[in-house]
Amino acid sequence: MLPRIAVAGVSGYAGGELARLLLAHPRLAAAKPIFLGRSESALSEAEKPTHLSDLQPQLLSPNDPEIVPFSWDRLESLGTNLLFLATPHEQSRDWVTEAARLGLLDRGLRIIDLSGAWRLDNPTNSAVYKLHDADPTLAQSLQAEAVYGCPELHRTGISKARIVANPGCYATSIILALAPLLHAGLADLHFGIIADAKSGVSGAGKAATAKTHFMYAADNLSAYAVFGHRHTGELLEQLHLTADQIQFTPHLLPIPRGILSTIYVRLNSSSTHAQIAKVFEDFYRDSPLVRVRPAGQLPQIQYIVRTNLCDLGFELGPDGKRLVLISCLDNLLKGAAGQAVQNMNVMYGWPEAEGLL
Repeated sequence: MLPRIAVAGVSGYAGGELARLLLAHPRLAAAKPIFLGRSESALSEAEKPTHLSDLQPQLLSPNDPEIVPFSWDRLESLGTNLLFLATPHEQSRDWVTEAARLGLLDRGLRIIDLSGAWRLDNPTNSAVYKLHDADPTLAQSLQAEAVYGCPELHRTGISKARIVANPGCYATSIILALAPLLHAGLADLHFGIIADAKSGVSGAGKAATAKTHFMYAADNLSAYAVFGHRHTGELLEQLHLTADQIQFTPHLLPIPRGILSTIYVRLNSSSTHAQIAKVFEDFYRDSPLVRVRPAGQLPQIQYIVRTNLCDLGFELGPDGKRLVLISCLDNLLKGAAGQAVQNMNVMYGWPEAEGLL
């Protein structure tokens, strides 16, 4: 049976991309998703019904879906068994906990959360989100079962999960670049890793800020959140690194979307290009949304923007020990909405790239 899908939070950039992908997904042609807006208690009596195209004009169609108010009773009555949350961290944390308290998870509801609410297990790392749980005991039990939604690393766990925490965009680009090397034990962690990443402005969300409006971002390149970016904890936990083994510095690019991460690694021993290439090709042999670029073809944002792919490439120094990795992805797709749909495919046993290539 096809899952009955609902999406909460379609007003932002990632939410719009998620709606687009789900509406076009071949498995969902006979059961289109339900789109949810603010809860009924938050709506004023004067507010008119909202349609998807009111929030995302590019998705205007003859069958323009209505945005219905969020309600647990409505979700259950419609037989919803998969809920996407493209909501702020605090909202996602509260709603997943409430779904568990109401018994909806026990009755078959599964959740893919695009926020950072459930990504981090270590309280020191998760403190960056400043989350406050009304029921800490229940929240902690849910945190323990949440699966980090990187299919290339956690397919088996995702396939069985009730709660999937979709990874951050920067984290995805860096984790996918480093995972094969660290899994093979090739990196000299005593020497340390430097991850220098640059993202388009859409990574900061739809609400304009002093540093994301046109006059600041255009014709500019700036570093930010040095030693304090909230995706750092994902790198530490997923790659099993300590804070002194990797330095991650994000930068803001004057482009709408896309991430390019340049990662500097010292190898334990001298290697050849062919040996490193084999490590990556073997690791991603069954990963249709990761492309390992041929020798001499380093990834570029222009080749992955508006795709659900992550491109990986590298150059090896003349000494065979200095390795520069390049990772590129679209922060709104493989870094957010596309990866969420990829997780859905894994959860339901469908081909991983279905509806994404």
